[in-house]
Amino acid sequence: MVEVLLTAIGVGFATVLGSLLGFAFKKTSHKFADIIISFAAGVMLSAAILGLVLPSLEYGGKRGIFVTISGIFTGAICLNLIDKLVPHLHRLTGTNPEHQPDSRTNKVLLFVIAIAIHNLPEGIAAGVGFGSEDLSQALIIAGGIALQNIPEGMVIIGPMLSAGIKPWRTFVIASFTGVVEVIGTIIGYYAVSLSSAILPFALSFAGGTMLYIISDEMIPETHAHGNERVATYALLIGFCLMLLIDTII
Repeated sequence: MVEVLLTAIGVGFATVLGSLLGFAFKKTSHKFADIIISFAAGVMLSAAILGLVLPSLEYGGKRGIFVTISGIFTGAICLNLIDKLVPHLHRLTGTNPEHQPDSRTNKVLLFVIAIAIHNLPEGIAAGVGFGSEDLSQALIIAGGIALQNIPEGMVIIGPMLSAGIKPWRTFVIASFTGVVEVIGTIIGYYAVSLSSAILPFALSFAGGTMLYIISDEMIPETHAHGNERVATYALLIGFCLMLLIDTII
């Protein structure tokens, strides 16, 4: 449990770290941001496959493939439903002038709720990884999510500052979105711990949420500014790096 708690705090702190970097690099170029997000996407992709989907197949037994597939689609559909209710980063960050908020207070509130809601399943994915009792895989999953949280923490600072939110309040709000991931990690861990029977489905469900985030949120964002080629190589580097780490461990 100590490892889970420390990991949960680490995953949440990655968002806080990203927020601090957001203040320091408020005028970061699209190309730099795309490289960072793409690298994080590659890390998450590797973590989702190696740490969640494949273990789900292993624990599922003879009919594990059907459990794994159903879990992946259930996780993706849940995120899709959330997206219909609350838009996410690439719709609210204001990187495009036409996306600037009309009503500052309402838009910032919506923005914070969006980030918090999307961070919950990411935290759950980190917690579920510990349910397999494979510490190395669990840490790889958590590491992938944490890496993704850093650029996410960076890009949420600008819109709140431009909306007139004071810097200290902006930092507190951004940090709150990281706390949600800590809660999600603990929920995911206890959900699996209470019943090992749900482990295969829980693993694939978490994998499905991560795959959805990569495909629906991260890749479109990195391909929206004409940096497709460099973004693709950054994703491959992130994927191969985690593959190498997994092989060594």
